[in-house]
Amino acid sequence: MDMTDEGLSPARQELKRSFIANRGYWNAFWDGLLGLSPEFFEAYLNFSSVPWKTGTLLPKYKELIYIAIDIATTHLYEPGLRVHIRNAVKYGATSGEIMEVYQLASVLGMHSFTMGMPVLVDEFRNAGREEELIAPMDERMEALKARYMGIRGYWSEYWDGLLRADPDYFEAFVEMASIPWKTGRLEPKIKELIHIAIDASTTHLYEPGLRVDIRNAIARGATPQEIMEVYQLVSALGMHTCIMGVPVLLEELRNLKDAQ
Repeated sequence: MDMTDEGLSPARQELKRSFIANRGYWNAFWDGLLGLSPEFFEAYLNFSSVPWKTGTLLPKYKELIYIAIDIATTHLYEPGLRVHIRNAVKYGATSGEIMEVYQLASVLGMHSFTMGMPVLVDEFRNAGREEELIAPMDERMEALKARYMGIRGYWSEYWDGLLRADPDYFEAFVEMASIPWKTGRLEPKIKELIHIAIDASTTHLYEPGLRVDIRNAIARGATPQEIMEVYQLVSALGMHTCIMGVPVLLEELRNLKDAQ
C-alpha cells in the first residue's frame, strides 16, 4: 500500500494507517466508507479493534471465526470470506483447518431439527398421536446415542425426537457431523467457539444451540473472556451493511452524474 494515498486527506490517511496497524490488513471496499464518512469509519475502527488489542485468542483463530460467520448458510458473504481466508493463511492457518471450519458450519442446517422436532413432537402429543411419530428407544437407538456422545462429548434433549422418529436419518447426520471432530486439526475448544460464533451471529441468533455450545465450550476449557471475545468479533458483522452498501451508493451516484 502506498501510504501517501493520493487523494486522501492527512486525517483519512492516518485512519487508514491505524486500521492496518490494528487489524492487520486493508481492502479496497473500505475506501468508499473512509471517503464518505470518516467519522463513522473511525468509530468502527475503534469498535472492531477492541478484541484485537485486548483479546486472548490467537489472530489465526480470530480469522477462522470471521470465516465461520461469513460462510454460514445464514450469511454466505463471499467478499468478506475471501479477505478473512487470506488473513487466516497469513496467520498460519492451513487449508485443512479452514475446511474444518466449513465442515463445522455446514451442520447449521440441522437447526431445522433442533428447533423443529420439539414443536412437531409437541403438536402430535397435543393431538393425542405421539406414538405415530416417536418410537420407543431400542438397542440401536441407544447405540446411536452413545456413539454421538462419544464423538461430541455431550447429549442434548433436542436430539431425542429426531433419534426416535428417524434413526436412519440421525445415523447419517452423526456420520457427517463427526468428521471435523475426528480429524483433530483444531482443538475441541476452538471448534466449540466456532459453533458459538455462528449461533450468536446476527444472521442466526439461535439461543438454544448457543446455550448448548457455551456449556460445551466451558467443559472444553473456554474462559468467559474467550467467549466474550467471540461475541466482540461477531458483532462486527453489522458492518457488512456498509461494505456492501457503500459501493452500490457510489456507483449509483456516478450513474446519476453521468446521466446529467
